[in-house]
Amino acid sequence: MGFFDSFLNNKSVDWPGSALETMEQLDVLLASSYRVPQLIFKHSTRCSISSFVLNEFKSKYSFSEQDFSAWYLDLLSYRAISNAIAQQLEVTHQSPQLLVIKNGKAVAHASHEQINSLLLIDYIS
Repeated sequence: MGFFDSFLNNKSVDWPGSALETMEQLDVLLASSYRVPQLIFKHSTRCSISSFVLNEFKSKYSFSEQDFSAWYLDLLSYRAISNAIAQQLEVTHQSPQLLVIKNGKAVAHASHEQINSLLLIDYIS
């Protein structure tokens, strides 16, 4: 595997939270959003822009688990979960995309380069 292959197929993501891989986890995430804000980073592992934005986001992320619960969603492996998120939270699917969920609702979302401009501190409980 070459350099670019490893960059684009970053399956072992060093993420400051949990991987979102089941519908049950999505239910837990939504219920937990009443106690602590939840983040979902939706990432396409085949997209160089998504990989770039993800790496930049991780390098600047400085919040604790008490501030946010951070979830990572691999869109290619878990497309059904992404579709459920779009439907339940009434947010159009994009990739990459970051959603902030509080009280069971998406209170903010951004995609592409706007992800790293989103002022997450404004959403801490």
